[in-house]
Order: sequence, then structure tokens, then C-alpha cells
Amino acid sequence: MTRHVAITRNRDTSASGVLLVIGIVLAALTEAIASTVLSLGRGDIIGDIYATPDEFAWLDVGYTAFKLIGFMVAASMLTRIRPLSLVIGSTLIMGLASGMASATTSLDLLIALRIVQGLAGGVLLVAGQATIFLAFRSAHQPILQALFAMSAVVAPATLAPTLQGWLLDSQSWTWIFYCNVVLSLGATGLLLMVDDATPFMTRQRPFDWVGITLVSLALFCFTYVFSQGSRWDWFEQPRILWISVVGVASLFLFLGQQVLRKGTGLLDFAVFRSDDFAFAFIVSFVAGAALFGSAFLIPSFAVSVLAFTPTDAGLLLLPSGTLFVGALLFAAFLMQVRRLPPFATVPFGILMITVAMWMLSGSTSESGAADMMAAILLRGLGLGFLFLSITLIAFTNLDRRNLASGIGLFNTGRQFGGLVGVAGLQTLIDHNVAANVTVLGSSVNAGGQAVIERLAGTTAMLAARGMDAVPASRAAMALLGRAVTGQSIVIAFDTAFTAVALLFVVAAPVLVAIKVGFARRAKARQTHPDR
Repeated sequence: MTRHVAITRNRDTSASGVLLVIGIVLAALTEAIASTVLSLGRGDIIGDIYATPDEFAWLDVGYTAFKLIGFMVAASMLTRIRPLSLVIGSTLIMGLASGMASATTSLDLLIALRIVQGLAGGVLLVAGQATIFLAFRSAHQPILQALFAMSAVVAPATLAPTLQGWLLDSQSWTWIFYCNVVLSLGATGLLLMVDDATPFMTRQRPFDWVGITLVSLALFCFTYVFSQGSRWDWFEQPRILWISVVGVASLFLFLGQQVLRKGTGLLDFAVFRSDDFAFAFIVSFVAGAALFGSAFLIPSFAVSVLAFTPTDAGLLLLPSGTLFVGALLFAAFLMQVRRLPPFATVPFGILMITVAMWMLSGSTSESGAADMMAAILLRGLGLGFLFLSITLIAFTNLDRRNLASGIGLFNTGRQFGGLVGVAGLQTLIDHNVAANVTVLGSSVNAGGQAVIERLAGTTAMLAARGMDAVPASRAAMALLGRAVTGQSIVIAFDTAFTAVALLFVVAAPVLVAIKVGFARRAKARQTHPDR
């Protein structure tokens, strides 16, 4: 332990420490780009690889499922491989898989490469964050975790969509993977220049193959269900029902097997004995739903309703990234220099995100970037204040023995919250569009004066442009139908924005109650330590 402290103090002020942080940040950025490549490039990739939507879905399911599995297995890997070596190895694997993905149009190979990328990305994030905690003193963690969050949290929500939109409009989707190759090589070069003095996480224990198999099956099933459930109308499709049953059964078997292993299983669930970690884990689930849900809603609304190009949709989120980073750094300053407790900024983050989503719920088909920008900027501020706080709350009091397990579980909670949030919002939009078309359509009375006037005006406009009377009349009816559908989509998105705001309205008092309950339990422990 003495040797570790001495190494840590030297690294805090050395050039090697600076290279270590920059290298890990760049490595985490490769995962941010890989994880969001399908959000805007879906149509281009489907066209080039001649895949159906069902076939294409496996590219997303494979990546996300194995990223979650990577979170789970990273703790066991860190007992056998030094954290820095694991970061370098997973970064190189990410770069190699990205390079191969950019050079092929084979669907089967792309699915395999996405699985490799997901597993490498999950391990990379856990090992990278663990390395920063191990290599630097706790007094410096606020600013260091803020820097790490820029690539692990901010980039997927803001920078990566902007970069990908520009590359899709100016080059092709393969250039997104090329960028990852360059970043992975740069990150590896920096990390190889660092002295690998970081100690192993804990003593080795038998590799839990049964636990890995069970949790992998559970995570894969849940990822498929939440990614594809909305498309198949959830349990109306027997496939979704049976996969859900298998996932739930695998999860319960995994938890039971971990109890029987008595602390020697895949993960150290003793981290939940820490009230701070347990509270932060719950908040991370809610925050993940808000982060990924809003990151899904805003570009989707811009592309499908406002007819933005991929570049414009990506640029819409970029300014919020600036305030996201600013909030992270300001919160780090308050916590590191002013000694502000991490929990103090959580209410501000929740309030800002709630207000931002409520403001976006008033968007219309005539809205533009300027109309939405205030809400988007406020969202960035709120996320910055929220994510750094829950990160420090979760990990500050964990020791070296269960740090990696805590990081893996925390990231799993955030990612799983994102899956649930996006699935819920997608389902809400789909159902609302259908309901709104019915309601609005029934209100459009063919004999109504307003309808007659609109159809007559549209028909006259089309006839003036050279269309015959009968086709012009039919086209006017079609345009009216499109207008009804368009307004139905706008109302559905506004409902979804409101749902995210209501999520925090409901969750905020629940989180406060949980925090108060944990505080009372901690006080009771101090008063009666024998209980």
C-alpha cells in the first residue's frame, strides 16, 4: 500500500500522469464513436450492405449486449491483468475491429465486429476509469472524473453525432470507423509512454464461467427485448415473450449462483452495502434514461419533423456539449477547491433537465434550431451537474478490492436505464402517432368549410403549376393526409418530451426519500454499531 501511495503522489504532478489521462480520454472517445455510429448512419449502412431492418438490428443488439457483458467481466479481468495493460489491449482491439468494419460490407462479419467492439468498449470504460482512481489521489478525482466524463458521457450525447453527421454528408459511413482507427492508435501511443506502475486490483480468484454464462444470456435477452420490443409490439409477439422469460430466469439463476459463491463469484455485490453507492446506482439508472432518452428524442425530432440533414441534427446538440463540459468543470472546481459535497449539485441537475424537457414539449413543425436552443443548452448544464456528482458519490468510499465491480455495476445501471428510457419513449411515440392520426383524422370533416377551402386552395395551386384538375384534387387530399400525419408526429414527440420531464418530477421525491432513508440507516448504525 505504501508503494502504491508513493507512486500515486509522483504521478499527480508528472508528465506521465498527463499522458495517462489524455490517453484514457482518447481511448474512451473511441467507444463513444462506436456506440453511436448507427444513430445517424442507419439508412446509409442498410443501403450499402443490402440488409433488411431486422438484419440490421443485430448490429445494434450485438454491440449493446456485449458492452454490458464487458462491464460485467472487466472486474474479473482486472484481477489478472494490470489496469493500464487492459486499457491498451482493449483500445487496440477496438481500433482493429473498427478498421475491419470500415473495409467490409458483409453483414455477418459486421455483426461479429460489432460484438468485438462492444465487448472491448465495455472493458475499456471500466478499466480506464479504474486506472484513474488508482493512479491519482482522491483529492484530484473531481477534475479527473470530469475529464473522463467528457469522452465517456458528453461525447456520445453531443460530439459523436456531430462528427458522424458531417462525415455522412461529406464522405461516407466508413469514415466514422476510420476515425476510430486513428484515435485508437493515438491513444495507444500515449499510453505506451506511461510507466505501468498501477497495481493489480485484488488477488486472483477462480474465473466464474457459470456466472459469466448466465449474466451474458440475461443481458443479451434484455438488450434484444428493449431494443426490438417496440418494433414487435412487445408481448404481442411470442418471440419477445419467450426471450423475456429466458432473460428473467437467467438473471435469477445468476443472482442465486452469486449468493452460493459467497463473495467469490463474478462480481462483488458487497458494494451495495455502501449507502452512497446504492443511492448513486439508482440515480444513474434514472439519469441514463434521461441522457439516452433525450439524446434519442432531439435528433429524431429534428430529422423526422424538421427535415434537418444529419449534419444539422448533429450540430443541434453540439452547443449543449459545451455547457455540459462547462458544468462538469465548474462542479469539479466546487468539489475539489471549495469542498462542496457532491450531493449538493444533484438537485440543480435534476431541476435543469426537467425544465429543459418541459420547454422542448412546446416544439412545433415550424420550430427551428434557435427555438430549441435554450432548452438544449439548459439540458447540457443539468447533465453536467448531475453526472459528476453521482460518479463521485458512487466511488469515493469504495476501496481497491471492489472498485472495479462498482464501476462495472454503475455503468451497467446507466446503460440499462438508457435502454429502458429509449424503448419506453419509442413505444410512447409509436402509440401516440397512431392515436393522434385517428383523433385528428376524425376531426377533419370532408364537408367542413375549412377543409373545403384548404382543398380548393391546394387544388388551385397545383393546377396553376400545370397539373390536371382530377390529379390535382387527389394530390390535394394526399397532402392534407400528410399534414394530419405530420401534426400527429409533432404531438407524439411533444408528449415524449413531457414524459422525460415527468420522469424527474416523479423520481425527484422518490430519490430524496431514498437518500433520507439511507442517512437514517447510517445514523442508526453509528448509534447502535452492534445491530
